[in-house]
Amino acid sequence: MAAAQGRLSDGTGGMDEAKDTEEGEGHADRSAPLPFRAAVEALRGARLRPQIEVEPTRAPQRLAPHAYALEAAVVDGDEDLADGRLVLLHDPDGHDAWRGTFRLVTLVRADLEPEMAADPLLPDVCWSWLTGALTARGLAFGEPSGTVTRAGSHYFGGLSERPAASQIEIRASWTPREGPGGVPDTAAHLASWCDLLAQVAGLPPAGPGDASVVTLPQRRGPQSR
Repeated sequence: MAAAQGRLSDGTGGMDEAKDTEEGEGHADRSAPLPFRAAVEALRGARLRPQIEVEPTRAPQRLAPHAYALEAAVVDGDEDLADGRLVLLHDPDGHDAWRGTFRLVTLVRADLEPEMAADPLLPDVCWSWLTGALTARGLAFGEPSGTVTRAGSHYFGGLSERPAASQIEIRASWTPREGPGGVPDTAAHLASWCDLLAQVAGLPPAGPGDASVVTLPQRRGPQSR
């Protein structure tokens, strides 16, 4: 699986490198607070659409006292149409910028056709995919922030036979509203995030609830990463 590499917004206006924690992959530290452990277990038990491969990865440190991370890829055969990283942060004492004790942070990226990347409305539409995916599942969230970046690559010399390539990146964070026991519905937030990945990859909506969210025009074909 191709993991999204880069910097993740911590929701406070700064950026930090994704570095390994000592807690490892695939589980929450047993010494972590119960709400965080429950939120992680919900992530691990979420049922997602089959085109999206999700697996735990090492979480960034220094962003919060407790963190858990997943990486995902939208797969079509041997091709990755989009990939991303989702990090769950928890600070039992709360965080002024978050206005809560939990924060979800993400980096999503996908290759685009050059004419699609040239659309001046693309960044606004991409941001609407994120907020729309959350709203479509009826999720309450606050303090959303992030950036949408598009980049183009042109190849020369020995690489001149390669066609021009364009890429979109969405870096964002938001505060999931906490439910009973101070635990947010992280499984539903993960499903919404996978809806975003699917839209960026050009997949059709998975269910009726997704119909209200603008979808990306279909690609002419999968692109090698």
